[in-house]
Amino acid sequence: MISTDAQALLDHWKSGNVLAANCPSRPILQHLTSRWGTLVMIALATGPHRFAELRRKVGGVSERMLSQTLKDLEADGFVLRTAHAVVPPHVVYELTGLGQEAAKPVVALATWIEAALPDILQRKAGKGRRGNLSPHASPQEGKPGR
Repeated sequence: MISTDAQALLDHWKSGNVLAANCPSRPILQHLTSRWGTLVMIALATGPHRFAELRRKVGGVSERMLSQTLKDLEADGFVLRTAHAVVPPHVVYELTGLGQEAAKPVVALATWIEAALPDILQRKAGKGRRGNLSPHASPQEGKPGR
């Protein structure tokens, strides 16, 4: 059961507690779950990329945000940056072993979101018209009978 597992996790944390304001895991969680961090991890999970390739693959990210995201993920040990001594400079980014481990749940969450997207969008659209639906309500529930 998920709630039992979550409570066990809370009970057994010794070096950190993500729910505590000053927990050192919070910035790492932020790096992995930010919009750009998540998308960069997904892109790099497909293999090594150069900066420009990543920027094209992760639509909408600015150079500045991509650069900062890569620096954060590199500092956390998830991304390896390899600069090749050639002209023009050739830099390749790839996931480390730790990054590959971290990418698995990130990719799983994104995959779940994509699979659930039609239901999520339907509920989101229905909320504005009929108020809150219960979590288990079908789209037909809450509509007046004929």
